[in-house]
Amino acid sequence: MAKTTEQQFDSAIAECVDIFTKKMKDYGTAWRILRPSSLTDQIYIKAQRIRSIEEKGQQKIEDSIRGEYVGIINYCAMALIQCSIGYESTPIAHDKIQAMFEKKLVESKNLMLNKNHDYGEAWRQMRISSYTDLILMKIHRTKQIEDNKGNTIISEGVEANYMDMINYAIFALIRIEESSNNQ
Repeated sequence: MAKTTEQQFDSAIAECVDIFTKKMKDYGTAWRILRPSSLTDQIYIKAQRIRSIEEKGQQKIEDSIRGEYVGIINYCAMALIQCSIGYESTPIAHDKIQAMFEKKLVESKNLMLNKNHDYGEAWRQMRISSYTDLILMKIHRTKQIEDNKGNTIISEGVEANYMDMINYAIFALIRIEESSNNQ
């Protein structure tokens, strides 16, 4: 029986939460010192690596493209947390941070469900490389908004861009999973 988009999304979120939780046990909440703009740059590095591998057709470092998409999702959720509570080095309890992290992913999922309703799952017909390009475009938009000190005239703010990047990266994870199951 085929999984629904929501089930696939939940599975991807569970993987991201698991990795985030394990890394938090290893590193604590050291990322809390990062400004959102630094997190945007981390997302850029991951997306640019994916694009580079897509264009070259090969990679020299073993880290998987799948893992890079997970990193994009997790850095976006961290950036959303930083936008909502600020950046600092003061420790916050791991369970509180994890709850905030999961809440940001659920908010992104709800946005995806609403958009998916209106767009009729058009993302399923897209190439995975298009998700990479869309993430890179959203990064450039986010950088521009950050450079403008958060001021926009007509556009959504950085938070909407981070949520869109989460959703595109999860679409990529779903499509990668489906293609590996079909082989």
